Amino acid sequence: MSEHAADITFRPFTVLLGIILGTLFAIFFCTCIVASVFWFLQDESPRFTSELEGLGEIVRIFLVLTLFAAGSFIGSLRNSYWRYPAMLGLWVGLGLTGYYYWP
Repeated sequence: MSEHAADITFRPFTVLLGIILGTLFAIFFCTCIVASVFWFLQDESPRFTSELEGLGEIVRIFLVLTLFAAGSFIGSLRNSYWRYPAMLGLWVGLGLTGYYYWP
């Protein structure tokens, strides 16, 4: 086993962070695709133009959440000291997103 591979540890919480990372990235990626289709078709209907602002907001929210999840996952894999601030940012971001969409 290489020296770098010995530093990586999988724990149940790390697996959960990986699942959260994959889910957040999928939402981010699919919303980007929808936003790009709406942007290309905005001349076809005024409704597409009116939806772009909301889609841009969703893309930004889920980009930030995906970055925090990636930092949490990598930090947890490497057992780094900076994993706790990344996890705090992820959980606070998820809570704020939930509050924003389901008040």
